[in-house]
Formats: sequence, structure tokens, C-alpha cells
Amino acid sequence: MHITSGRWVYGFLLALSTAMLWGVLPIMLKEVLKEMDPYTVTWYRLFTAGAVLFVWLAFNGKLPSIRGLSGSNRGLLAVAILGLAFNYVLYLKGLDRLTPGTMQLMIQSAPVMLMLGSMLVFRERFGIGQSIGLLTLLVGFVMFFNQRLEELFTQLSDYTLGILITLGAAFTWALYGLAQKQLLTAWSSVSIMMVIYLSCAIIILPFASPLQVLQLNTLQTWFLVGCCLNTLVAYGAFAEALVHWEASRVSATIATTPLFTFSMVALGSMLWPTVVEPELLNSLAYVGAMLVVSGSALIALAPSLIQNMRNRRVRQITETPPPAGS
Repeated sequence: MHITSGRWVYGFLLALSTAMLWGVLPIMLKEVLKEMDPYTVTWYRLFTAGAVLFVWLAFNGKLPSIRGLSGSNRGLLAVAILGLAFNYVLYLKGLDRLTPGTMQLMIQSAPVMLMLGSMLVFRERFGIGQSIGLLTLLVGFVMFFNQRLEELFTQLSDYTLGILITLGAAFTWALYGLAQKQLLTAWSSVSIMMVIYLSCAIIILPFASPLQVLQLNTLQTWFLVGCCLNTLVAYGAFAEALVHWEASRVSATIATTPLFTFSMVALGSMLWPTVVEPELLNSLAYVGAMLVVSGSALIALAPSLIQNMRNRRVRQITETPPPAGS
């Protein structure tokens, strides 16, 4: 069982950094997508991340061996590779039709799908706290889409298609997450990500046009570099946060990612109105976004909170002195 270092402030700052990096990511991607297609953007991100991890593992003599994997683990690796490849491409195809804030909020359904999948595959329990969190999240989604509910349920518009594509991205991420969870029994997370990144890059290459990078202006080029580095740095900060802080609290902190996206979009639309488009939402939609974030955080925290309550109750019982005369 993993024991955290106890440096919770450091872990919190790392988790917060991850949330901020993932919060700004769709804003940068949205600008790059103006001149580059989703396949090419994805190829650059995955190839860069995979190449850096390959060099790092080779330098430290820790390159993994496919031969060491069992047949079932090789099948899981294939599922993880295809799941992440589809996730990256579908994420960008959805983002091309949605605003960054809406996209980042919708992708909050991915951890919920992963949790439901873990219940089916790994027989993990779904407690009352998680049920309340899921209900809060669903109510939040209804409130967030209050201005476009009729469109979502009656028309296959570009917006509705973007929502459906994003749900597909969330589903494929959940498949990748379930497969990676099992692969951690055979390989380290860094080894898994290196193989997955490079394999995805190879799969996507026939659909990509790397020379599109020449069409980018200076700002878009820097945004593309930022997107590539974001893939490495954000996941690195996330993994390091888990070393110093409980996974449930790290996940709850990262659930605030959409709030960073909305904040950065609001700031960007004021400073660079020609680059960043504002979110056209009413007050009810913003309340809904808060509920989605709260529900997602509660789903992550609920098991830990319940376990702490049980431990406290047991401690009180064991520490209570026996009655006089007993």
C-alpha cells in the first residue's frame, strides 16, 4: 500500500499546478485548431511527450520490454493505446465545436465513467457519498445547459454534435484508464505512458500533416509548443502530487480545472478579444458549473471521508475508558 510523504502543502501546490495547466490547455488548443487539424495537433503532442520519455528512460536504463508482458497484458496495452488515441482526437474534434469552458466541464464525465467502469470490472463499491456527488453533478449539468436544453434534445446541431463527441472522448479515456490501472501491476506509469504515447503517434501519423506547422503564426506556434509541454508537465506534476498527498484529495483539487478554464477565458477575452472568445453564459449556467465541480470533487473525496469517519469512530471507542467497577 502506498504511503504519502506527508508534505501535503507541496502535494496541494502540485495538484493545483496540474489543474491550472489543464485549465489553460483548451484555450491554447482552440487557437492552434484554427490552422491545424485535430490529427496533426494530436500527433505533435503525443510524439513530443513520447520522445522525451523515451530519452529519459533510455538514459536511466529503464526501457520496458514488451516480451515481459503476458498475453492478457498485451491485450490491455492495445486497449489503452487505442483508447488514448481516440480520446485525444475526439477531444479536439469536440473542442472545435465547443467553447473551452464547455469542453472542460463536459470532460468531467470521464472520471465518472472510469468510476462506473471500476465498479463493473474491479467490483469497487459505490457509496452514498459518491451517489450524492453524482446527483449533484447531473443537476449541475442540467443547470449549465439551461440555455440550450431544447437544442440538445431536439436538434443535431454542431453544438449537440460537439457534446456527443466529447462524451465519446470521455468514454474512450475511461477505457484507457481501466486498462492502464491493470497494467500498473506489470510496468511503471512512466513506461506505460511512453509506450502509449509513441504507439498512438505511429497510429495517427498517416492521418496527420506535420508540415501544417509552417502555416502557424508566431502566437499559434508558441501555443503548440505549450500544448506539447503541457502534456508532459501536467501529468508529471499530477504523478508527483500523488507521492505527497492522498489520491482522493489530489483528484478533488483537479476537479476544479473547469473553474480555471472559465476564469482564464474571461481574463483572456478582456485582454485579447481577437484571440479568446468569451463564454456566453447566464448566471444559472455558472451556478451549474460550480455544482458540476462540487459533485466531481465529492465523488473523489467521498470514500476517503467515509473511511476517516469510521477510523475516528473506532478510535473513540477504543480510547473510551471502561465504566467504573467494570
